[in-house]
Amino acid sequence: MRRFTWFVLALAGCSSHATEPSVPQSPAGEAWLSQRQIADAKIVVAPVGDQDVGGAIVASGKVTFDDLRVSHVFSPVTGRVVKILANPGQRVKKGQPLAVIASPDIGTAFSDLEKAQAEFNAAERDLKRQKELYDAHAVSQKEYEAAQNAYGKAKAELDRARQKARLLRAGNVDAVMSEYTLTAQIDGEVISRSTNLGVEVQGTYGGGAAPELFTIGELDKVWVLADVFEMDLALVKKGARVSVKVVAYPNKVFEGHVDWVSGSLDSNSRTAKVRCSIDNPLHDNGPQRELKPEMYATVSVSVAERKALAIPRNALLRLGDQTVVFVEKGKTPDGQLRFERRPVAVDEEEGGDYLPVTHGLDPGERIVTSGGILLLGLI
Repeated sequence: MRRFTWFVLALAGCSSHATEPSVPQSPAGEAWLSQRQIADAKIVVAPVGDQDVGGAIVASGKVTFDDLRVSHVFSPVTGRVVKILANPGQRVKKGQPLAVIASPDIGTAFSDLEKAQAEFNAAERDLKRQKELYDAHAVSQKEYEAAQNAYGKAKAELDRARQKARLLRAGNVDAVMSEYTLTAQIDGEVISRSTNLGVEVQGTYGGGAAPELFTIGELDKVWVLADVFEMDLALVKKGARVSVKVVAYPNKVFEGHVDWVSGSLDSNSRTAKVRCSIDNPLHDNGPQRELKPEMYATVSVSVAERKALAIPRNALLRLGDQTVVFVEKGKTPDGQLRFERRPVAVDEEEGGDYLPVTHGLDPGERIVTSGGILLLGLI
């Protein structure tokens, strides 16, 4: 800041030395500089013309799992965790044990199965006997239909009990110890574990809100869900190249492509989800799997470029709530170059190095593209 102030004062001093009392001073909103001052300030001037604009849409997004490469593990039974067999960061194979839960639900399930089997057998025998009596006209149709109904209910209860027992057996049940072993459903890394020894857990079969106990996934490929505004949605195509940046690694760009565009908009934000597939490999040195689920990201989606009257992004200056540029307006009688400060309107939503001009400039006008901040200090 001190160097900038000194430089502006030096320019002003040179100007006052070079200007004779009879030479008029620059009016408000203009800066007059000699060729030497322009060279010392490294001010660059270029004509305004048509440029390739667009080329990218910038949107906010969030890193998520590839949902085909992640498994959320819940306990089907209510009980107490008695063994932890996998820890965060550990790689596991499909079917590998994760934890053991001691649960009274197991004993209840198998006892219900035995009871349902006994009741079914009794109903089946009764139905057979009632049919023989009905055929011999020894009982009424009502009694025979009652036996049929009892048989149907017993069969339905037996099917339910068998299904529950079958689901429990799929998780390596020890019916003697009343223990249920949670197993991995996919190959992957234990991303998180939210239980410990002795913790009482709710089961999904109990009808309550069961907590997620383990998250297993592969992070070598992740998704970034970007929120693209409705006005830009038509430009985004499946397969388009994307560049992603995250706060944790501000100087690194992650490359990927668009693999899905949502068919609907969010009614509040008027944005659509655009899913980007990003490689997230292991490295021999440095951070491993840099992209983590739930990271916020800035996503740049490549789109087709178009021609438009545009100015370089770095030519634009902020003055309060205005955006301005400096326009070259010819020479003064003593040979100094005149630069006029002019408000302009541009489309700052466009990606790329050039911004389309919507108001304030005409083709062929020459503007300051570098060093304009120094001219602000002279006005």
